[in-house]
Amino acid sequence: MSAPDEPREGRVKCVVWDLDNTVWDGVLLEGDRLRPRPEVVEVIRRLDSVGVLHSVASKNDPELAMARLKEFGLDEYFVYPQIGWDAKSHSIRQVAKSINIGIDAIAFVDDQEFERAEVAHVLPQVLCVDVAELEHAVRQPEFRPRFVTGESARRRDLYRQQIARDGAERAFVGPSEEFLAQLDMEFTIKPAGREDLQRAEELTIRTNQLNSTGRTYSYEELDALSTSPDHLLLVASLDDRFGSYGSIGLCLVEKGTVEKGARVWHLRLLLMSCRVVSRGVGTVLLNHVLRLARDAGAALHADFVETGRNRMMQITYAFAGFEEIERDGTHVVLRSNPDRIQPWPSYVRVDTTGEGRP
Repeated sequence: MSAPDEPREGRVKCVVWDLDNTVWDGVLLEGDRLRPRPEVVEVIRRLDSVGVLHSVASKNDPELAMARLKEFGLDEYFVYPQIGWDAKSHSIRQVAKSINIGIDAIAFVDDQEFERAEVAHVLPQVLCVDVAELEHAVRQPEFRPRFVTGESARRRDLYRQQIARDGAERAFVGPSEEFLAQLDMEFTIKPAGREDLQRAEELTIRTNQLNSTGRTYSYEELDALSTSPDHLLLVASLDDRFGSYGSIGLCLVEKGTVEKGARVWHLRLLLMSCRVVSRGVGTVLLNHVLRLARDAGAALHADFVETGRNRMMQITYAFAGFEEIERDGTHVVLRSNPDRIQPWPSYVRVDTTGEGRP
């Protein structure tokens, strides 16, 4: 096993598998009698149960390969399989793009040293694993999420719902807003309860592109903040006609600051799951916080830390009318414009429940 950097607990979000002499014994196109490897199947099922996704990068005939996976009862485990004749590094890039995760969140398992070396050379962030060392590899911290939440246990189903949504969107003829309107979306925002905290920690760990500061929070930190009178911790979820996306948004506001005699709320963290980036709801949570601050008679400032991966979140703030007022290297403080609060999008119902309803 080769690792690109120091071990990081639970960093592997997707395992990309070779097929020949890896998932199964034998070579498909050589007419071998193929047998799934029991130890590999056990690992696939175990990782799937804790929220780790699986995909395929195989140089093979796609129809024949998928037919054999279906015959073995394994096809449902693999999202966005890449089967063809491209370099494995290219296939892994396509998987990461389709799932919308970082390359460093992928592990690649292959029996051939040449294929692992090609991927390691082109994509050094990928964790490359020899299938002969699989049992040792999956015991390492990278494959062990700290918490297994209800949502992590059904993550594969969430992505399969997303694949169905994407197919419906490709088939739809008309403006994007009309497609979004027929999804029948409902966006719910509520104060975080203890039952939400494991998923909230998972969101801070797994979300990179749409995380305003890149900071992660432990369960214990979130537990303390959720009951602090000086803080507001909100979680957001999304549902549509295809099913639930689960909890996909989190924000943390510090309410107890006074600057130059004026009451200021400080948005310490704002993040949205990359799975909803195309649903047009990214600004709903932010505008809810803007309304709450305005109604409380407070100005709203926001931390933003340039991580190199969260440019989309910076653009979200800019469209919401935030302006830079302080900078220390990559750490920026932004100030909102209360006159720029946007109405809810017409294609989504917004439900704000519990404490802090605007």
